[in-house]
Amino acid sequence: MGLLSILRKLKSAPDQEVRILLLGLDNAGKTTLLKQLASEDISHITPTQGFNIKSVQSQGFKLNVWDIGGQRKIRPYWRNYFENTDILELAELLEEEKLSCVPVLIFANKQDLLTAAPASEIAEGLNLHTIRDRFWQIQSCSALTGEGVQDGMNWVCKNVSAKKK
Repeated sequence: MGLLSILRKLKSAPDQEVRILLLGLDNAGKTTLLKQLASEDISHITPTQGFNIKSVQSQGFKLNVWDIGGQRKIRPYWRNYFENTDILELAELLEEEKLSCVPVLIFANKQDLLTAAPASEIAEGLNLHTIRDRFWQIQSCSALTGEGVQDGMNWVCKNVSAKKK
């Protein structure tokens, strides 16, 4: 069965649920990104103390997005959320056994700022070209303006089905 057949099969099953773990450093824009995905107001964002969960519909998938706080004191608890994760969004976690072969999407956020590093530079700095055991993508975006966010989610919907084959 080819990838196209699998995609058609998954697309014909309405609202297949996908669990996305959204991790990153403190003040990286995770909550803004989550609210942008859910078409919510982004004018008043406060640091996440714990986690936020939102479900959004995209291309026949129900995406359950877990936004986990990025403060250093919270990071040891991240591993409590690894089980049943379908998409991984932080390169540092590639070595975790529970996350082996999970596709990785890295949002190169804050591209609306003049000081933002381009996605290609971030990819090089993270040595993404050395990843061979899973699909990965780096996506330029601005959670503030929404630019590039949907492109990243389109990649998620395409690649979650590849993982589940």
